[in-house]
Amino acid sequence: MNQSPTVIEQGITRQHLKTVSCANVLTLAYQSLGVIYGDLSTSPLYVYKTTFSGKLSLHEDDEEIFGVFSFIFWTFTLIALFKYVFIVLSADDNGEGGTFALYSLLCRYAKLSVLPNHQEMDEKLSTYATGSPGETRQSTAVKSFFETHPKSQKCLLIFVLLGTCMAIGDSVLTPTISVLSAVSGVKLKIPELHENYVVIISCIILVAIFSVQRYGTHRVAFIFAPISTAWLLSISSIGVYNTIKWNPRIVSALSPVYMYKFLRSTGVEGWVSLGGVVLSITGVETMFADLGHFSSLSIKVAFSFFVYPCLILAYMGEAAFLSKHHEDIQRSFYKAIPEPVFWPVFIIATFAAVIGSQAVISATFSIISQCCALDCFPRVKIIHTSSKIHGQIYIPEVNWMLMCLCLAVTVGLRDTNMIGHAYGLAVTSVMLVTTCLMTLVMTIVWKQRTITVLAFLLCFGSIELLYFTSCVYKIPEGGWIPILLSLTFMAVMYIWNYGTTMKHEFDVDNKVSIDRIIALGPSIGMVRVPGIGLVYTNLVTGVPAVFGHFVTNLPAFHRILVFVCVKSVQVPYVGEEERFVISRVGPKEYGMFRSVVRYGYRDVPREVYDFESRLVSAIVEFVETEPGGGEGSELRRRRKEETLEIMEAKEAGVAYILGQSYAKAKQSSSVLKKLAVNVVFAFMSTNCRGTDVVLNVPHTSLLEVGMVYYV
Repeated sequence: MNQSPTVIEQGITRQHLKTVSCANVLTLAYQSLGVIYGDLSTSPLYVYKTTFSGKLSLHEDDEEIFGVFSFIFWTFTLIALFKYVFIVLSADDNGEGGTFALYSLLCRYAKLSVLPNHQEMDEKLSTYATGSPGETRQSTAVKSFFETHPKSQKCLLIFVLLGTCMAIGDSVLTPTISVLSAVSGVKLKIPELHENYVVIISCIILVAIFSVQRYGTHRVAFIFAPISTAWLLSISSIGVYNTIKWNPRIVSALSPVYMYKFLRSTGVEGWVSLGGVVLSITGVETMFADLGHFSSLSIKVAFSFFVYPCLILAYMGEAAFLSKHHEDIQRSFYKAIPEPVFWPVFIIATFAAVIGSQAVISATFSIISQCCALDCFPRVKIIHTSSKIHGQIYIPEVNWMLMCLCLAVTVGLRDTNMIGHAYGLAVTSVMLVTTCLMTLVMTIVWKQRTITVLAFLLCFGSIELLYFTSCVYKIPEGGWIPILLSLTFMAVMYIWNYGTTMKHEFDVDNKVSIDRIIALGPSIGMVRVPGIGLVYTNLVTGVPAVFGHFVTNLPAFHRILVFVCVKSVQVPYVGEEERFVISRVGPKEYGMFRSVVRYGYRDVPREVYDFESRLVSAIVEFVETEPGGGEGSELRRRRKEETLEIMEAKEAGVAYILGQSYAKAKQSSSVLKKLAVNVVFAFMSTNCRGTDVVLNVPHTSLLEVGMVYYV
């Protein structure tokens, strides 16, 4: 089916447009400025300040300043433009981007899925395309390695989670450093203003940012693009002004020779300062992560022809100003603003910091939602903030947690230099993860030659490794913050994934035969009652142990019984026409069905979704199209009778039977496993959203069956 190129509200659409008009590309490119580039465009607020902190501030002569600008220019060009815009943006998963998109591609092409309940029918989904079947020697070797070493698949998942956790760390540090850097500019005009007041004002703005999240970004997003555009035009114009007025020779620093001169003259101190230079490309991951909201072409156009030149001019102008004002190195951005336009630029900078914060907060909501879908994060409340824009969600628990962490970092550190050191480590870690995953994608998915893959890895990996090592050196000076945050989130994600996997394995090992349950019927006095019973299970085959536990203690179940398995698959979206997979359980006279309900990792079930009616309609459609059972009028009569029986059962009422299972480690388990399962996993299970709430089950129709799983 051909997709309409119509641009919907704010340009954010689930339709991944392959061919669009020039006007639509430009419209999407303009709208992307307010959603994607907020973080990237506010970097000039703190890059030079952080770079020249510490011992490097002793070398504030022209050669050092020229060298830093040269590093910024080539880092921006090689990493942001060449790597992300020209290469990484092409590695989309049905139009979606981000770490999970790369992981999803690898899972499908190399069959690395660690999700339970994978079925062959999942590979027939329209979005499950795996390209041409041809394999190269390199792709075959990599696939074979993963197949023969199952633990490597788990290691890959942990590696992906590491990048994800560092990205979540970004969402704590971005609002903090952006807002604090923007607000601190007011001290230039009000020197007597105490630092405590700057921190208090920053905290008030941060609280305001997180407080309005529940209303959804679409309510204020219409002003984001104009503000971002005004911000980029302002700093680029000021950059041109400063370059012409203070030092036009700064243009010569575009030569990479100045990078060599910088490292030669500064040595170890120069290498350590590169952790500040890398802050110039914070936000490049957002371009890739938000690919699903816009077309790839529109993002490339916006960055290549507007964002890139504006930011380069801004950095160039600030370097020109610094070359003549060495004493202003720690307040260079606001000092470089001409006096007549200071306050307008200050106001725009504050709004730009808010937009940059909004972008990473929204991205974190999306990341957490994907983690929940992949059983890597406890269940949380997910609210759709827009009925028109898919993917705009709000997660209250995560929102307030991020706010508390941002306030703690702001009040605890107060120093943007220390926050910058932490920020740099988080940014370089995410970029390294993306580079490694892209290397696998180029080998397994794109089937590139070894020389091409190695060239990509060595070129970009070596640059990022250089920055990563300089950031590691700053661990005692703030770099420990993202490490602590990522390790905490990693522990939560891994333990939750481990616990749910153990529970699923228990279900698989202890599933029972429906024939055995029916055979026990006369001996335990089993009866069938009117209505439809929906038994939720994690299994796509067999009957869960919790149902056997239920009928042996309460020997009665409904006339129509449906085993419902809600599962995620390794694709971003599943169309409504492919959502349900219906099959029979046992002979027709049993009146039992199985419904597998499939969601993609970016799908979010809506609370207004009429699940009951859709499920019954899918079962009726299955009954009316099921092959076999006779011919002609007799077959039609039987189908009609069964359809009427199903509809009568629906009228009698629908009951939801959920297993409330509790995982406990076996007595023979290690102390570490007992701690993980009996304490941490049990605590998260008790305090996370219940299955009935996540599935939007009516409380009046809910029947819970408790059972202990010894794993």
